[in-house]
Amino acid sequence: MTDTFDVVIAGGAAMGSSLAYHLAREPGLRVLVVEKDLTYARAATSLSLSGVRQQFSQPLNIRVGLAGVAFLKTAAQTLAVDGEAADVPLTENGYLYLASEAGAEVLRANHETQIAHGAQVALLTPEETQARFPFLDLSGVALASLGLAGEGWFDAYALMQAFRRKARSLGVTYVQDELVEVEREGARVTGVRLASGRRVACGAFVNTAGASGAARIAQGLGAPIPVEARKRCVFVFEAKKLSERFPLLIDPSGVYVRPEGRHYLVGGPAPEPDPDSQDFEVDWPQFEETLWPALAARIPAFEELRLVRAWAGHYDLNTFDHNAIVGRLPGYENTYLAAGFSGHGVQQSPAIGRGLAELILHGGYRTLDLSDFAYERIAAQRPLLERNVI
Repeated sequence: MTDTFDVVIAGGAAMGSSLAYHLAREPGLRVLVVEKDLTYARAATSLSLSGVRQQFSQPLNIRVGLAGVAFLKTAAQTLAVDGEAADVPLTENGYLYLASEAGAEVLRANHETQIAHGAQVALLTPEETQARFPFLDLSGVALASLGLAGEGWFDAYALMQAFRRKARSLGVTYVQDELVEVEREGARVTGVRLASGRRVACGAFVNTAGASGAARIAQGLGAPIPVEARKRCVFVFEAKKLSERFPLLIDPSGVYVRPEGRHYLVGGPAPEPDPDSQDFEVDWPQFEETLWPALAARIPAFEELRLVRAWAGHYDLNTFDHNAIVGRLPGYENTYLAAGFSGHGVQQSPAIGRGLAELILHGGYRTLDLSDFAYERIAAQRPLLERNVI
């Protein structure tokens, strides 16, 4: 027996569930989300650092960031179910980028772009930065950039579950299963086969399968994407509380840190080598060899700390230009893709889910034009370069 749905979504974490919710606002639409693990224990969403920012160099990333934080501020009401508000905490302490003399001009150029597109960001001299954050050692810092509003961090797992709960309340079906085959007839996907043996016919198909599956599904459709799973480790430590307004700090070395309750979270730049990887083993030496020395040099109070725990997750890294690949899959009339977010997926999920829903339902973007993220730039070898990659 074959079930039939208007839209089948492969992947049900933040991106897939955001899309499911936005589609489900259309009355009568039958939507199926296929997710291989509904515990989401190893989903990138669950293991994310959960930042939201507008300090990008690409205008579209800035606009998507603004849309994301605007959604987060109203999520309690927007994603409420049966009068029960969604609980998606948001902390707006800002991102603080520190730049050496070599990076100062890039920071200035990015600032002009950010301000032009509505971000609330301030450039600070070392003296101004020191006055705001006296616990910093600003040796080697020539300029800083601080998000004044709309930047910080949130509970990514809570957002995903709120999207999912709201989508289900609107009639979306979730199934724990794995996609093993996509069936095609000419320029259309007609259905999918699942590991359980179930066959599902569909009017449209969307690939939001993340680091563990998006590239495999795209390859099977004859439209390969340059997306690989790259392991990133986050370490949790206890140390002296330094400020109620401690930002998400990005050091010129690439090391970043932010508070989380009475703890701090710290990570760093991509390791070398940085292979395609599906393992979740923590690289423990990274903390003592790379992260702690940089932290203690920038924040002397962190010379004394206690490492509490750590975890490893994966970016679905777009090796072509570190930006999302979103939109209709070339060669298909009813097939869509959202992949390669390179660490930005959770914060971009509200805007991307809304935009893809518009594209599927209306044939084009209505609220925010996402065309710069289209697959066609990959085939044309036309990278959408982003200079503010963490």
